[in-house]
Amino acid sequence: MSSPGVLHVDLDAFFVAMELLRRPELTGTPVVVGFDGPRGVVSTASYEARAFGVHSALPMVQAKRRCPQATYLPVDFAHYAPASERFHAILRDFTPACESAGTDEAYLDVAGSARLFGDGETIAGLIRERVRAEIGITASVGVATNKLIAKVASDAAKPDGVCVVPAGEEAAFLAPRPVRELPMVGAKLEERLSRLGLRTIGEVARYPAEALRERFGGMGEELHARSQGRFDAPVLMERGTAKSVSRETTFGKDVGDRARLRAILRTQAERVARDLARSELAARTVVLKLRFPPFETLTRSWTGVGQVALADEIFEAGTALFERAWQEEGERPVRLIGLGVMNLGQPARQLKLGETFEADRLADAVNALRDRFGEDTVRRATEIAEEGGEERE
Repeated sequence: MSSPGVLHVDLDAFFVAMELLRRPELTGTPVVVGFDGPRGVVSTASYEARAFGVHSALPMVQAKRRCPQATYLPVDFAHYAPASERFHAILRDFTPACESAGTDEAYLDVAGSARLFGDGETIAGLIRERVRAEIGITASVGVATNKLIAKVASDAAKPDGVCVVPAGEEAAFLAPRPVRELPMVGAKLEERLSRLGLRTIGEVARYPAEALRERFGGMGEELHARSQGRFDAPVLMERGTAKSVSRETTFGKDVGDRARLRAILRTQAERVARDLARSELAARTVVLKLRFPPFETLTRSWTGVGQVALADEIFEAGTALFERAWQEEGERPVRLIGLGVMNLGQPARQLKLGETFEADRLADAVNALRDRFGEDTVRRATEIAEEGGEERE
């Protein structure tokens, strides 16, 4: 039986690995790459440093306290970027269905590549060989039937390995793992689940779905489905030169006011929609980004059956993502909030039952006014709460 066709490929301790290429004498020692300063945090830690409790997003002050003997290096994006580009180029050689998840990881759907390269496990091995030969570093790969399981599997394969989860064994694979390993579970949600006696993914899967729904709302329903390995979001194929459009706002002081955060999302939705209109594009996926102190970042995405292009559509999807994610994190103050769209293409709008083109005409009129008199000529009432802040884009 051939292996499943969804892969998650993740470069092992990418920033550290790139630093070791030019400083091989540090191999086998604790190495930490990150930002220094009062709000400095760890970007990547070598596995030797992780043994001392140093991990990504840990404040640098704490990292130095836990592992004073480590070598601490600044982030050098100029050194890492060419390797990241080469990495993604390697992946695209195996399938056009390649969804980047950052500089050092991506999802692939290789179901259509079997005749050329073999099954998923074979392709995982070929990718790892090329990454080692062409970049000089290692990668871990999860092979599964969906993106959720592939992501957990690649983490289980680290460092420098492959983990294959056959079809039908998803729930059994997840069951013994700590609930924190399930994508979507942050520290706050882990704590709330622990109070219910739910410490492993299997315990969540066996807990009544209705009880989770009553306690956590829609998030509880999704949590129950994921704990059983059910996840149907497709690997998104990137098309064209423009891959995404987004806006972010960083605060001088952390913000915990819901009305203000929603107002900022409204403005971001308006500006993203404006950028789409200028480029004559529409999107299938809306993406929310939140950053909590000190440097804990999460992203959430939603993909609909059709396209979105209007500000109202982007705002509606973005605020739904925000409300769910912020509730997961205990509604704690936010350092950064961002809203964007991806999976872009030429507009192919189909009206819903009873819908007219009035919203499109209004958007065209507003865009015309902003073109002539500036972005702030026309503003929605819901944007007003954004004023008086220290945010910057």
